[in-house]
Amino acid sequence: MTTINQNSIFYHIYPLGACAAPHHNDLQSEPQPRLRQILGWLDHIQSLGANALYLGPVFESGSHGYDTADYFHVDHRLGTRADLAVLSSTLHARGMHLVLDGVFNHVGRNFWAFRDLQPNGQNSTYKNWFADLRFDQRSPFGDPFIYAAWNGHFDLVKLNLAEPAARQHLFDAIRMWKEEFQIDGIRLDAADALSFTFLRDLRSFTNQLAPNLWLMGEVIHGDYRQWANPEMLHATTNYELYKSLYSSFNDSNFFELAYSLNREFGTPGIYRDISTLYNFADNHDVSRIASQLQDKQKLHLLYFLLFTVPGIPSVYYGSEFGFEGVKQSNDWNLRPAFDLPQLQSQAHPHDLRGWIGHLAGLRHSQPALRVGNYEEVLVASSQFAFSCESGNDMILVIVNSAYESTELNLPIRGKSGWRFVDLLNPEDKFTGDPSGNLQINMRPNQVRLLRNG
Repeated sequence: MTTINQNSIFYHIYPLGACAAPHHNDLQSEPQPRLRQILGWLDHIQSLGANALYLGPVFESGSHGYDTADYFHVDHRLGTRADLAVLSSTLHARGMHLVLDGVFNHVGRNFWAFRDLQPNGQNSTYKNWFADLRFDQRSPFGDPFIYAAWNGHFDLVKLNLAEPAARQHLFDAIRMWKEEFQIDGIRLDAADALSFTFLRDLRSFTNQLAPNLWLMGEVIHGDYRQWANPEMLHATTNYELYKSLYSSFNDSNFFELAYSLNREFGTPGIYRDISTLYNFADNHDVSRIASQLQDKQKLHLLYFLLFTVPGIPSVYYGSEFGFEGVKQSNDWNLRPAFDLPQLQSQAHPHDLRGWIGHLAGLRHSQPALRVGNYEEVLVASSQFAFSCESGNDMILVIVNSAYESTELNLPIRGKSGWRFVDLLNPEDKFTGDPSGNLQINMRPNQVRLLRNG
């Protein structure tokens, strides 16, 4: 079993942005130990209940980190391998896990093997490392050859992962990351663009290297089981849940969220065996949830659901302070500097720190929230309830996103006479009637977390 599991709660940092690194790397300046700033953030991160840190790109690159220049060296703008090792050892001493970005689908034009290809052309030792390389036309950058680019971006050169030497180079890098930084997992960038053959080879390699190393892939569309299965990855990003979360609030349509959760985790749910799907409200590639949500007063409701649905919740740095940002062609506005002392000295109109920390504490203390079977209990346009049941423990998750109070009649079949207490308001107690229904009063924009007993 991997060290990342249903007990995990992630905090996600994009280091180049959060640590205020220059947007471009000259690849020759003295390393600047910006990564060490994160050491001063760990108390804050743990106060949110996080016990796992996902760091975006940290290895040498020319710009945004996803244009790798060297898989074996930490980006000069962030520091050195020694700086990353100190961060890793500090995390592990605190009982936290570390997951790094693995950008294996493509590299940047500064990648050392590509730099060899440019002057040497067909005589380069590394010509087979790049996908669809041809010498009968020029690239948009004027190279005397053309190559496959990721998503049409010719500054991102697609690797030929069928080439044994290229594949071995990546595996050697992973070995170094594990041995030197004791990483607990890898988030695979653009996993939906990687071949299944490569993913199987990767899993086979990591099974031998470190059987508990968690592999999670960035997948946006499709059936996540194609990537997350015993032969390939342990999990994927849950973009289906991400979309249904915010749009259910914006459209006053919890039927969308209920449909997604039933499809994913209900009794016939297709992902019931993928226990560590990575759930998020926002990340470095999408608009901040405080900008995505039309009514920011509902942020606390959305995070309540994020921390109670099946899977692993993740908080993107700054969103606990209500950071805003709308996705543009340049994503740096989604990846701003993180000046924690200044942020902690200011008031924030949509401050979620205490709420997220409280939700994380409840998740840690209630096994049924982490491993219980999901079952829909009630769905309406502005009301939603589901149960998580494990053994004799039952949790009822209830949301009223309407602007008026409502009385809900929740069917809890086979539980007539059961007593429940609201873990958010322990003075509120409820008892199921003889017919197996639970009458619950809900104030406007209220959530309840009921536990039997």
